Amino acid sequence: MTKKNIIYLTGFMTSGKSTIGPILGNVLGWEFYDLDKVIEKKENKKVVDIFEIYGEEYFRKIEHDTLYELSLSSNVVIALGGGTISQKGNLEIIKNSGILVYLKVSPGILYKRLKNKIDRPLFRELVLGEKSEDEFLNKIDGLLKKREDDYKQADLVINTDQTRIGVTVDKIAKQIKSLFNEKS
Repeated sequence: MTKKNIIYLTGFMTSGKSTIGPILGNVLGWEFYDLDKVIEKKENKKVVDIFEIYGEEYFRKIEHDTLYELSLSSNVVIALGGGTISQKGNLEIIKNSGILVYLKVSPGILYKRLKNKIDRPLFRELVLGEKSEDEFLNKIDGLLKKREDDYKQADLVINTDQTRIGVTVDKIAKQIKSLFNEKS
């Protein structure tokens, strides 16, 4: 596999991948794909329903296959699911075909963004069970620690805690050009 003009956006759920991705794609004149949305269209079901009906293992297989298909594209921005890079073989596909950008967010901000969302399979029970902030933060911290080594593989790390979307997009667009020059 050879590197193409592909930008993969990774980060914890609610880090801004699906918001920043289409804007970045527009700025670059590239197509944008949200991996979860592509899967939902293929399966004709929401990700949360796929998890509930078929389980995580089934979802991760579909996710891997869909990621591989998208990695054959060029001039695209792809928003990955929160756990995509942690799954066997996915990081290799990503690193061999494009540039990985990690949108980093602090646990406190993640909690504020997640505390009412029932469409996130890994947090659905906490939301529906009206669990405490500490329980949310413990789960967020645990998942961040588990994914830390994968996030460290990113070619570019952008902190999105207090930065406006437009500023974040501009920062990525400017830095991405030099990264593609280095990689080619």
